[in-house]
Amino acid sequence: MSTERVGSSSARAVPRDGTGPADVTFDLGDPATFAEHDLSEFWRGLRDTHPVHWNPPTRHRRGFWVLSRHEDIMAVHRDDETFTSERGNVLVTLLEGGDAGAGKMLAVTDGPRHEQLRKILLRSLGPRVLQPVADAVRANTRQLVREAVSRDECDFALDIASRIPMTTISNLLGVPESDRDFLLKQTKTALSADDDDVDEMESAMARNEILLYFMDLVEERRSAPGDDLISTLAASTVDGAGLSDEDVVLNCYSLIIGGDETSRLTMIDSVYSLAAHPEQWRRLKDGDCSIDTAVDEVLRWASPSMHFGRSAVRDTEIHGVRIAKGDIVTLWHISANHDERVFDRPDVFDLGRRPNKHISFGYGPHFCVGSYLAKIEIAELLMALRDLVADVEQAGDALRIHSNLLNGYHSLPVRLRPNHVGLARDDELNGAK
Repeated sequence: MSTERVGSSSARAVPRDGTGPADVTFDLGDPATFAEHDLSEFWRGLRDTHPVHWNPPTRHRRGFWVLSRHEDIMAVHRDDETFTSERGNVLVTLLEGGDAGAGKMLAVTDGPRHEQLRKILLRSLGPRVLQPVADAVRANTRQLVREAVSRDECDFALDIASRIPMTTISNLLGVPESDRDFLLKQTKTALSADDDDVDEMESAMARNEILLYFMDLVEERRSAPGDDLISTLAASTVDGAGLSDEDVVLNCYSLIIGGDETSRLTMIDSVYSLAAHPEQWRRLKDGDCSIDTAVDEVLRWASPSMHFGRSAVRDTEIHGVRIAKGDIVTLWHISANHDERVFDRPDVFDLGRRPNKHISFGYGPHFCVGSYLAKIEIAELLMALRDLVADVEQAGDALRIHSNLLNGYHSLPVRLRPNHVGLARDDELNGAK
């Protein structure tokens, strides 16, 4: 381990209970840190004075480096020869000593094998093949929003956001409808929790349940292939050898986790933010900003995956600070997406923001393979809200998830008041079809 460490920052953070700023030392490995504090000032302090920050070890966890600037994070994402993902790409696996999927699952594989796996998945997740999927997303999203506006109140997180990405990725993988609620429950527990009662053992069990589920599904597709993504993976080869059952299962696990969490949490945050910023809601309603720029801004603002991680494969330096071979380096996108060096007025929610160099999907060789699909889902939601909803009002407390990886809410009570003109126009369009 490296012996040169950066001292703790004097950056300030605001407790979520509203008691005001406090000088504190944070453990970024502890999910409670993110549930209990607004870290905006803390991140700003790191970016300004400690861009390479050392999060010290605890009795139960080793220490790790924290990068907070946009430029530094992009540089590490690009450099997979110095920083590997094959020992884990998030804190939960890095701190446990490694990821069992290394060299098999796309997210924790580097080099030529990563390139070949990525090409296989992009054949099913690229723009050219997703138009029928986009049509299904549009129909599903508009139906869910229509149902919500017919009621006085709904929990947007549960009634709408949780039912769009899981339906989409399940359709692509060929997951039966009867199994989707089970998978949603497991994905929500695997990397986060709705409260602090879920411990690491329960999260590990949830991850195992997902793997076991897909093991059975892969076995079915081996004997009776279909036109789904699991069947495609089962029939694919890398370096002339077919993918093993374990290879297929691990990549299904990655797709179901990644395909659900990022889109779902961004959708929830977009509605929370639109309710909190009525001027931006009016811009969306009035067409004063494009859907494409709005999608990018809600992704930047939500930063649903707060960090990714790498391990140094050789001694190196960042800003003159020595990073030793084997050290964990964490890349905090939630900070980079508010870096004043890159974004004009980064703490302003601006649906018309241009340019918008957010890195919510990562960067470099591991840029999210499902980014196009996620943008389709978020765009269809924003268009459905624009067309079918007259006003958005938060109707109760938004409850945060408990995680040191994922950022967002698991409950968001809202009132979506109907736009009767838009609903009638939608009826006419559907009737014409």
